Amino acid sequence: MRDALVAAAFRLFLERGYEQTTVDDIVALAGVGRRSFFRYFPSKEDVVFPDHERCLADMTAFLAASDERHEPVRRVCDAARLVLLMYAENPSFSVQRYRLTKRVPGLRAYELSVVWRYERALAEYLRGRFTGRAHGTLHADVIAAAVVAAHNNALRSWLRSDGRGDATATVDHALGFVQSAFGVPPAPATAPTPAAVPSTAEHPEDVVVVVTRRGTPLWRVLREIETTLEPDRTPGDQGTQCLYL
Repeated sequence: MRDALVAAAFRLFLERGYEQTTVDDIVALAGVGRRSFFRYFPSKEDVVFPDHERCLADMTAFLAASDERHEPVRRVCDAARLVLLMYAENPSFSVQRYRLTKRVPGLRAYELSVVWRYERALAEYLRGRFTGRAHGTLHADVIAAAVVAAHNNALRSWLRSDGRGDATATVDHALGFVQSAFGVPPAPATAPTPAAVPSTAEHPEDVVVVVTRRGTPLWRVLREIETTLEPDRTPGDQGTQCLYL
């Protein structure tokens, strides 16, 4: 019944236009009564966005299932991907809805209210994770807004292409900017244990790896290393070998 109402509504929207289509027209084409329509959709606008309530509930449950092991920025990025999956389930319908929404100001306003609800869900989760931090609330709200902006920018790019290409890769690329800006970088590789590192007593020569800006004079780098490691050594003495990258 629900799918039949959505199909009837969009058929009429395309044939007559959104504003010219009434709820009575939709139920007549679907072969049901008005009561059946309002059992599934509170308004005509809701039939244009039939899956957002379910997706919002899924996102809220996903965030509620988080614990301290989940890095919070990565978690909200993963939550935003649930919205993408909803759109990608039916690309032709998603593209059709995108075109309709662009033409109808009332639907654009409705869509903005839906987007705000997603952003609020992300922000509330982050506020809980950032409790006790300096400017924790501000930090949470900024990250939530950034996640929504990155996701929507990539999603609209995919919709403008009529649903061609890899939507997941496009959104992942956009969310990567948020993760790199606000997230915790991956933990570095575990350093070797002291027993595995040759001692200077067994190997009297020092091996130094230097990372420096391109164009720095070689003599300046070498002098700094020699001065720091062996302040009593005269610059230029043999013994210290440097590998320059």
